[in-house]
Amino acid sequence: MEYRLNKYISASGYCSRREADQLIADGHVTINGRRANIGMRILPGQKVKVRGELIKNEIEPIYIAFNKPVGVVSTTDTQESNNIVEYISHEQRIFPIGRLDKDSQGLILLTNDGDIVNKILRVGNNHKKEYLVKVHRPITKDFLTKMAQGVPILDRVTRRCEIKEINPYTFQISLIQGLNRQIRRMCEYFDYEVVKLERIQIMNIKLGNLGQGNWRNLTQKELEELFDLLEKSKDVTQAKKPANSNKAMNKALQEYDIRNDYRKASSVAKHTPKAKLEKMAIASSADAEQDEKEKPKKKKKTGSGPRIGKSKAVGKKPQPKQHPKPRKDK
Repeated sequence: MEYRLNKYISASGYCSRREADQLIADGHVTINGRRANIGMRILPGQKVKVRGELIKNEIEPIYIAFNKPVGVVSTTDTQESNNIVEYISHEQRIFPIGRLDKDSQGLILLTNDGDIVNKILRVGNNHKKEYLVKVHRPITKDFLTKMAQGVPILDRVTRRCEIKEINPYTFQISLIQGLNRQIRRMCEYFDYEVVKLERIQIMNIKLGNLGQGNWRNLTQKELEELFDLLEKSKDVTQAKKPANSNKAMNKALQEYDIRNDYRKASSVAKHTPKAKLEKMAIASSADAEQDEKEKPKKKKKTGSGPRIGKSKAVGKKPQPKQHPKPRKDK
């Protein structure tokens, strides 16, 4: 979890953010023994001191890399047998960043930092994940070429990807998508069966020689590189965002509502008796008439248009006053 320096100090209860900024400006704050500047950020593992006093927060962020074995389920649901959280049994409450299929193995990250989860999993950020895949029969160049160009699965064509042969039965593939069982489905499309699937890298974090079933804390260098990549991808995403994206989204939602209403109307017409439909139509017509009556009438604008010469106002001729006829007394 990445903090602004003033927020980190104030969260510890030492002082307010404004007072923290003043302490930083006056040179009373250090990070790992070096004088800090206003606006700096704190990464896990860095030591912050104010006037020589070490600042600590109760909840320290946790970032770990885990080599998931086959059979472990990437879920926090404790009702699920062999779930990843109970398998690791960390002293803090952590959760996986994304998932890895039960029958797959390899690198998965876990944390207690909800912000980083959203940043890593956001599709538009194009974060790469690399896998080693072993299949049941020899690989061909045609297979590798077609896999790299994109494969039609799940009512879409996968994005272009990087792929290379490791040996006659194994290839390495780099994806920026995370569709359900994507690699297995891509291989099945070309009649290849996946025998073994192992994730070896997520962004800058590599599995390395981490033993299967073991986990480790991310290093300071890994965290710094990771946050730099997340910051860069954030800037790129914002730059690509169209100015009228909200209008486009509203239009899409409106079209969806129209289609949805049409489907509902079709379903009602199909399953509702004719007599009831006639009553519904009459009621709908009456509601429309009532809405029309309740609409405020627009006032006509006077004096509009050019005047040509002088015109006399045309009015009704005065009618003679009617006197009541005298009643005759009998």
